[in-house]
Amino acid sequence: MTDTHLDRDVLSALQEVMEEDYPVLLDTFLADSEERLQVLREAHDAAQLVSAAHSFKGSSSNMGALRLARLCHELEQRAQEKAPEGLAKLVGEIDGEFALVRPLYEAERQRSLASDSSNRCC
Repeated sequence: MTDTHLDRDVLSALQEVMEEDYPVLLDTFLADSEERLQVLREAHDAAQLVSAAHSFKGSSSNMGALRLARLCHELEQRAQEKAPEGLAKLVGEIDGEFALVRPLYEAERQRSLASDSSNRCC
């Protein structure tokens, strides 16, 4: 199932591949995302923005965060063009989108932990 925020098919595929390490992957993505957001908020030049937006775009895409990846891509492009207008607004949109997807990933983590423990036997 795909919505505007998360591609559930990507998450299902990741869970299948990662198995019991899936919750760790989710935790790592959330922690890395917080760090990348901090870099975006504090970036002092276009090169920092491009680098942080690029890495955040890649991880968001790999984790099925569709809109977040698109926003990061847009920020990366604008920062490369050295078009400062709207960059702060775009960082704010990325921040807002992450605020929306974070609880979805946290719920996904809880769901996977619950299904892991229910799949274990005696």
